[in-house]
Amino acid sequence: MSPEKFQMFRNRLTKVYRHIGKQARRQGITCYRIYDHDLPEFALCIERYGDNIYLAEYKRKFEMAEAEHEAWLEECIVLICEVLEMPVDNVYIKERQRKPGRLGQYQRVATEGAFFVVEEAGLKFKVNLSDYLDTGLFLDHRITRSMVRDEAKDKRVLNLFCYTGSFSVYAAAGGAAQVTSVDLSKTYLQWAEENMQLNEFFNSTKHHFIHADVKQYLESLPPASFDLVVMDPPTFSNSKRMKDFLDIQRDHADLLNKTLRAVAPGGVIYFSTNYRKFELDKEQINSSEIKDITRATTPFDFEGKLFRYCYKVKK
Repeated sequence: MSPEKFQMFRNRLTKVYRHIGKQARRQGITCYRIYDHDLPEFALCIERYGDNIYLAEYKRKFEMAEAEHEAWLEECIVLICEVLEMPVDNVYIKERQRKPGRLGQYQRVATEGAFFVVEEAGLKFKVNLSDYLDTGLFLDHRITRSMVRDEAKDKRVLNLFCYTGSFSVYAAAGGAAQVTSVDLSKTYLQWAEENMQLNEFFNSTKHHFIHADVKQYLESLPPASFDLVVMDPPTFSNSKRMKDFLDIQRDHADLLNKTLRAVAPGGVIYFSTNYRKFELDKEQINSSEIKDITRATTPFDFEGKLFRYCYKVKK
């Protein structure tokens, strides 16, 4: 790739980092997205987690030869570290599969020490930038989490598809009467429990971690069991542990209606999806009010680049 292309990348990264970094410092935010495929030749996502950089490479339609790709990636990492003023050792990279036995100079190998703690809004969260598909903290839900904390006081909160429990921690921080976290992954449930303990909120009488298929779990709930629900399901799931596969476009109305049955009058569901072609079937949802809060919950570092929808659904 030509020096001119790399100079374009340097100029773009310098400009966005100056702008986004300034906003992050002003708001006391230490985990944020810096760059997201701004230039077609540099199909990268760059995020900052405290003193570490998470670098993910998108799959592209055109492929470089192996040696060319390695050289390109090394030059990208050096440039990124210079602009962000970060040591190379603090870069964690997710990249395309290499040939067996070949690890690039900057490839992080999964280790027990890959977990570290970051802060958001005065709360602590374990993240892992090398071993999992995602880092453990969805940065695009920063505002939505704050909304849940603001509304959680004395509420019975249910976090469905809870992942690593960041919403659960925010709910506990907001003074929720109880928080129930549900997920099909024992690994993520354990992670969620550890996040709760990290913030010294864990209380076995108030906070429950349920290993279950959400679809089946909702069938078991009596009416008016909860006051506030967070639901951020995968777009599609066909896990062997599920009774039926999940297709969020097909299933969202049914999921929301079953959840609404478990919500007390006046209760609220925060529902979000990353499915780009998603269309909400309002007519089939038994809600008194549905408000699209996608724009209101889009953080400054995701403006114009956020491909998810978020709704506030009232009982």
